[in-house]
Amino acid sequence: MSAAGRVAVVTGGATGIGRATCLELARRGIEEIHVGYSRSAQAAEDLAAELRGMGAVAHPLLLDVSDRDAVGRAAAHVLETSGGLDVLVNSAGTTEKIEFADLDAVTPELWDELLGVNLVGAFWVCQAFAESMRRRGGSIVNVTSIAGTRAVGSSLPYGVSKAALAQLTRGLAVALAPAVRVNAVAPGTVISGWHERLVGAEAARRTFDAEADLVPLGRLADADDIGHAIVTVALDLPFVTGQEVLVDGGKALRY
Repeated sequence: MSAAGRVAVVTGGATGIGRATCLELARRGIEEIHVGYSRSAQAAEDLAAELRGMGAVAHPLLLDVSDRDAVGRAAAHVLETSGGLDVLVNSAGTTEKIEFADLDAVTPELWDELLGVNLVGAFWVCQAFAESMRRRGGSIVNVTSIAGTRAVGSSLPYGVSKAALAQLTRGLAVALAPAVRVNAVAPGTVISGWHERLVGAEAARRTFDAEADLVPLGRLADADDIGHAIVTVALDLPFVTGQEVLVDGGKALRY
């Protein structure tokens, strides 16, 4: 897909992997980028200004993916202001740190929250843009996780939500073919502030040090590694759809 004249939406776009994806889209020449956010308003404003400095037209976009009505409003705004959508990246996500064995800590509210954002929210966004993207053609990339392919990760419900998102990706690839390609990128452990917020800076550092030793390529990913992979899948693989690309430096080979 040529980047010239294209419009992109990145959910969870203000921070972490979403932010890195927005920056990579701008580097690749995507003309217009909507930076989706739910709580990080200032970060979205700051990133939009940075993207404009790179030559893109950029807009912060209030987009709580867990609220179907809010998704519909955001999608209507994008389609009205930009005329359509070519690239959609579902990178909004949430989790809690709960040991797998601590089943009693997993509540109905936790299931609702994680599935509501990580799985159902991604569906609402795809649903809202589906008809426009069918008419125009385009590419969707869902951010899954190594936790959806192995019994690892922050919590059992998180891994389940990401495994289900991979299956949603495969189903949407059939539903939206041939006009729209739908794929997933599954990061391994990524050095980011997300881990520090979950477990604290010191515990996160210990985790990073231990897990780096498991990676055949000798280091953990950073957000830029994942953003680059997402944009490559979105723009550069015209005959690939329904696939989940594991971006983990080979870590899964150790399990």
